[in-house]
Amino acid sequence: MQRPALRDTVMPMPLDRTFSVAPMMDWTTRDYRVFARTLTRRALLYTEMVTTGAILHGSPRERFLGHDDVEHPLALQLGGSDAGELAECAAIAEAWGYDEVNLNVGCPSDRVQNNLIGACLMGHPHKVADAVRAMRDAVSIPVTVKCRIGIDDQDEDADLSRFIDIVADAGCDTFIVHARKAWLEGLSPKENRDIPPLNYPRVHRLKASRPDLHIGINGGLKTLDACREQLERVDSVMVGREAYQNPWLLAGVDAALYGAPGPAASRHAAARALRPYIARRLEEGARLNHVTRHLLGLFQGQPGGRKFRRHLSENAHRDGAGLAVFDDALGLVPEREAASAA
Repeated sequence: MQRPALRDTVMPMPLDRTFSVAPMMDWTTRDYRVFARTLTRRALLYTEMVTTGAILHGSPRERFLGHDDVEHPLALQLGGSDAGELAECAAIAEAWGYDEVNLNVGCPSDRVQNNLIGACLMGHPHKVADAVRAMRDAVSIPVTVKCRIGIDDQDEDADLSRFIDIVADAGCDTFIVHARKAWLEGLSPKENRDIPPLNYPRVHRLKASRPDLHIGINGGLKTLDACREQLERVDSVMVGREAYQNPWLLAGVDAALYGAPGPAASRHAAARALRPYIARRLEEGARLNHVTRHLLGLFQGQPGGRKFRRHLSENAHRDGAGLAVFDDALGLVPEREAASAA
């Protein structure tokens, strides 16, 4: 079931991968995604990774697949390796209204490796190809792959090219490439986000060698200027942690990368636009901090920003915390007539 939220007169935007927010476990929840839509209409949003097992055997399915109409364009990222299960889940995703299904071939977690999910699949390109082929046969929406430039001792040139060629031959024409290797032995998932060096030129060479494919780049991007630079060499950019920890970055996306006005005139306006959604979530039984934890970085670097963050951190989790806590936190930040998306 899908329920509307934050409806206005603007029709949902078509899928455009120029800029997307990366799938991030525990972060890109439906509450975050609705908040993101107060800042950008055009960015492509991704769910957290959802495993095939959760969709096929978890209950209720709403817990894993539920979303609001306002979140579109929206992609579901799947974790799995069994072609039949992935095809079934892709069909379910399409029935639930998702605009794209993305296969995770980049997560370095030990937990998912044990189930042949994530980055370890870069060592099994034919299995990925089988999965892509089965998913494409099951749905009419795009099936895409998010991967790394390699794992462990793989050759970043030869092995990445081989992986892309095999999976592309199965019908995948869109790859979002995290421009770091994943070291499955010796580094933790957290260390894998920072320690392996970024290798943007390798992704640029991939695009140059496969101009027929849509090649997106992910990893370490923190500014819209950096995104614009990358878009001169690749087809799209994906931003992860910066889009979450400094969400006001998203307020500049529509104008800077799509030439269209964004929905937020100011940080306060974005926060107020979310207020009806927060009220609804509270009525459903959610705790205030389930939603407001995603807003803690909204006033980063602004006068009163630390007070806003502290007030929510100390009070939003309390029993009975309601909109008054949210309003009081907003009142700690001086409001300005306008704000830039710098």
